[in-house]
Amino acid sequence: MDMYEVVEHLKSGSAGQDGTFTVVAINYKEPTYIKFKSSQDFKVGQKVSIDKNAVFSDGKQVGEVQTTKRANDVKIDTRYDIKYTGGYSMDGKKVYLDEHFPKIINVDGKEVDTVESIDRHHEVTEKWLIDDAYEYAYAHELATKIEREYVESLGVNWDDYCREVNKQLHLVYAGKAEKTPADLDLAPYFYSRDEKALKEIRETKGEKKA
Repeated sequence: MDMYEVVEHLKSGSAGQDGTFTVVAINYKEPTYIKFKSSQDFKVGQKVSIDKNAVFSDGKQVGEVQTTKRANDVKIDTRYDIKYTGGYSMDGKKVYLDEHFPKIINVDGKEVDTVESIDRHHEVTEKWLIDDAYEYAYAHELATKIEREYVESLGVNWDDYCREVNKQLHLVYAGKAEKTPADLDLAPYFYSRDEKALKEIRETKGEKKA
């Protein structure tokens, strides 16, 4: 059975009148999001397992999966300039990685596929949560946790990985965006109040790759 980590638990319905909780959990290995209802409350970080659509906790069935989203169903596009390196479309069907950002980085002699770590683990997860009306800061925090779990599962030191990624992030941000996807979700830029980046994006939004 696949293991998932609870990231949210909310009272269902109007003021929880039906006495159930709506629970969101994520599996980081092949990023997969599930949502289910349960009469049992959960704590953030608690683990549940899934067998088909049945949800189990401590060997006891506690609910049925109502919604499933898989990162492998999301298209990866690396043809554009993305000021924050990674991003996602408004409809969540695509995630972006800046075309100049290295697709493979070397960290302490180990190769890390940044399409997997940044796009499929961080950006996809972040967009799922934003679409669930979570604040950007919280969505980003959880997405970073998922990214870290993936990186550390490769035997790569997280701090060393961050140093290499941040070096590349600064290089991307310092460059001028010349072609930005028309459907890029600007939520991260609005949250950061990054008027410089927003101005640059608006000047190039929608330009096609030659």
